[in-house]
Amino acid sequence: MRRLFPLPAPPVPAADLDSSGTGTTDPTDREWTLDELAEAYAYPAPDDPARSGCPGWLRANMVSSLDGAAHHEGRSQPLSGAADMRIFGVLRGLADAVVVGAETVRQEGYRPARAREAFAARRAAAGQGPAPAIAVVTAGLGLDFTLPLFTGPRVPTVVLTGAGAPADRVAQARAAGAEVLFAGEGLGVDPARLAGVLAGRGHRRLLTEGGPRLLGQLAAADALDEMCLSLAPVVALGDAPRIMNGPAVPVPERFTLASVLEEAGFLFTRYRRS
Repeated sequence: MRRLFPLPAPPVPAADLDSSGTGTTDPTDREWTLDELAEAYAYPAPDDPARSGCPGWLRANMVSSLDGAAHHEGRSQPLSGAADMRIFGVLRGLADAVVVGAETVRQEGYRPARAREAFAARRAAAGQGPAPAIAVVTAGLGLDFTLPLFTGPRVPTVVLTGAGAPADRVAQARAAGAEVLFAGEGLGVDPARLAGVLAGRGHRRLLTEGGPRLLGQLAAADALDEMCLSLAPVVALGDAPRIMNGPAVPVPERFTLASVLEEAGFLFTRYRRS
């Protein structure tokens, strides 16, 4: 892996260099450690001006083919690669909660996030639990509550829905061990309220993995703070949606490029809200 932007990077403190004299600012192509990736993708500090007025920080992580497909035959795995999966794991290792739409849970076969020893000390120092919670956004709660996502997580799975959600399904979710939070007055979630509701439960470092419909709703509601986009060196064709799916916004929102990494032809970009 090598850094393409920003360059030149600031010098690495001597204490952070490894035995070969390299660090995260080294532009040569080599495999970065998990600690180096964690530093590169660290959430903004609470006093960072970018977080002014934000109850939490919501970043998205998606992968896209060169022709704009968000998945191939319903799954994102065919677009991914080894470096993409390392970054996927690092982003989860830094998050308090992983926000995902109900359809993506069903399509991708979501399971509870794992507690990883590589991030244990970092998470403990940040006051985080052993693993991020999975927070499922759903209106009708059409989920299988017998799956391990609900019956066996280290951290209880969160179900985000609206106050008008079916009462019997809410009761089933709670009986299965899920924590049900209301982030809307109607049947579904108000995306503008999502981050604030999760922050109220202590989940301020937020990561969403989509799918495209949920990500489009969050972007349209001006609720997305950061976009981590992996561009895969493949062409998928087909009729897969883009990484965001929704009606056009009146004025396109501009994001600022924060960093670009490259490995094996993949580009790992990170954009922040301007």
